[in-house]
Amino acid sequence: MKTLRDNLWLWGQTPNSHHAGNTYRLPGENKMNAAEGCAFFGIPNCCRVAMGAGPFPPFDEESRQIAHLRQVVWSVIGAGSVSRNEDQDGDLEEVIRQAKLFPNITGAVLDDFLCERRIALYPPERIVNLRRRLNEEVGRHMDLWVVWYDREIDAPVQRYLDICDVITYWTWYGCNLSSLEKYLDRMIAATPGKRRLAGCYMWNYGEKCPLTAEQMQHQLDVYLKYLRSGELEGMILCSNCIADIGLPTVEQTRRWIDRYGDEIIS
Repeated sequence: MKTLRDNLWLWGQTPNSHHAGNTYRLPGENKMNAAEGCAFFGIPNCCRVAMGAGPFPPFDEESRQIAHLRQVVWSVIGAGSVSRNEDQDGDLEEVIRQAKLFPNITGAVLDDFLCERRIALYPPERIVNLRRRLNEEVGRHMDLWVVWYDREIDAPVQRYLDICDVITYWTWYGCNLSSLEKYLDRMIAATPGKRRLAGCYMWNYGEKCPLTAEQMQHQLDVYLKYLRSGELEGMILCSNCIADIGLPTVEQTRRWIDRYGDEIIS
């Protein structure tokens, strides 16, 4: 049996990468790295995702920092700001190398992937081959994860969802949290038999402003409901890049973890 905390993940990224250019109008200064973020929230798992600000291969030092965690998933296709090696399947070669070095690496994630630009670059057969190479060359089962946003809910992406093992669903626009259950139900209907995790933002990135306490609480309440029902396997907090800048939603989330983290879930 697993607790809710066992199924929590951190969306781990390079410090200060969310503040780059002040695009999202974030306050404060971020210095917390991914390993520190996991300790701060008491989270045992990490999706370590490359941004335009880094990290850059080789990833050895980054992997060493989180080698004590239960599970790590590295981005094979990084955030939208990462364009390196797109003609060579992104960071696939490096992720394979890392997984051979660090046994707690259990998969790879396609970040910011289900958009027109990346779908044009990566037809489904290319992702099938990427997934095959990942498993064969590491020599053990490796899950392929994908990020799916609310803004893409009507996009023709079913072929990619079918290929991937783990679907992570994210509400980019805080205004859509009021309809979160409807969005989740559509996501669940489109992904039968898949592992599903919910991405949990603590800042309204889409509208470049704070989430209200009410929006944050509603998000947490809905995710708890779906975790208890088994329709969601876990939840991913985004991220260490805003955990140390004084946001009330961060402390609200920590209190929620303290309250429900030891609860046994399906």
